[in-house]
Amino acid sequence: MVKYNAGDVVKMRKPHPCGGYLWEIMRTGVDFRLKCLTCGRVLMLPRPKFEKSVRAVVKPGGGNLPG
Repeated sequence: MVKYNAGDVVKMRKPHPCGGYLWEIMRTGVDFRLKCLTCGRVLMLPRPKFEKSVRAVVKPGGGNLPG
């Protein structure tokens, strides 16, 4: 099982309507808050749907930051 952290950049299986595949994880938990790196749209996905649609972690983020 892959551990996802806030700040990670992930590549999704299907493109966003703007054409972008890369998303930044803004929040993790039961739901994931994601930000499209192409157009800036922010959305929430339930964990099962998110885990099914992620292809790869492109750039690991800061992980568990204090504060």
